[in-house]
Amino acid sequence: MSGLLAGKRILVTGVVTDASIAFHVARLAQEEGAEVVLTGFGRLSLIERIAAGLPKPVPVVELDVTDQTHLDTLAERIGAAADGWDRIDGVVHSIAYGPRGAFSFLDGDWADVSTAVQVSAYSLKSLTTACLPLMEDRGGSVVGLTFDATVAWPRYDWMGVAKAALESTSRYLARDLGGRGIRCNLVAAGPLRSMAAKSIPGFGELAEVWQQRAPIGWDLVDPDPAARGVVALLSDFFPRTTGEIVHVDGGVHMMGA
Repeated sequence: MSGLLAGKRILVTGVVTDASIAFHVARLAQEEGAEVVLTGFGRLSLIERIAAGLPKPVPVVELDVTDQTHLDTLAERIGAAADGWDRIDGVVHSIAYGPRGAFSFLDGDWADVSTAVQVSAYSLKSLTTACLPLMEDRGGSVVGLTFDATVAWPRYDWMGVAKAALESTSRYLARDLGGRGIRCNLVAAGPLRSMAAKSIPGFGELAEVWQQRAPIGWDLVDPDPAARGVVALLSDFFPRTTGEIVHVDGGVHMMGA
C-alpha cells in the first residue's frame, strides 16, 4: 500500500454533504491509503448515503459531542463498527454550530453563546479525550478546522469568539498531549458555500472579502485545498509541528488594508 497516509486509521467528523471539507478529507485520506471511519449527528441514514460517494465503503458511528454517554463509549463503538479497530492514527474535528442568536454580538444571550462555545470549541477537547484510549499508546495527529479568529469579521460575532476559543483549545491540547506523541493543529480555511455557510447571516459579506483580497485567488465552491491541508497535517510529514494554525485561505490572512 502506498500514499501519504498508507496504513493509517483516521476518524473524520462533520460530514454533512458531499460539498463539505470533511467529506473531501475522507476522500483524500482514502486515496492516500488510509482506512476511514465517519461520525454523524442526527440523520445517520443521510450521512450513510453521502458516505456511499467515497471511493471505499466506510462505517458511520453516531456522535453527539454534547452527549457524555456518546463520548464515553466512542472508542468502544468505533471498534465495534470498524472491524475491531484498536487504534486510531488521526482525528479530524470538523464540528461547529451556533444558534441564530450567536450571530448578534450585542444581543446574543448566554444560552446561545454557551451552545456555540461547547459545540464549536470545547468539543475539540472532548472529542480528543474520547479518542485517547485508541491513540495514547502510539501517538497520532488531531486536526481541526477553524476560521481565522485573530480579527473581527462582519456578522460572525459570537461564532468568531467560539473560533478563538477553539484555537486556544488546540494549543492547550498540544501542550498536554505532546508528551504522548499526539500533535494538535488547525487549518484556517477560507469561506466556502457549504451547509454551515447557510447558517451565517451576511455570508456574502465575508465572501466578498475573499474575492477582493486573496492574492492567489479563492474558489468559494472548492473544498479541496483545505482538505489537502488537513490530510498533510494528518501525515508523518509534520512530525514536530503542533499547536500550529495553517492558513489555507488564498493568502487573505496576511494582507493589510
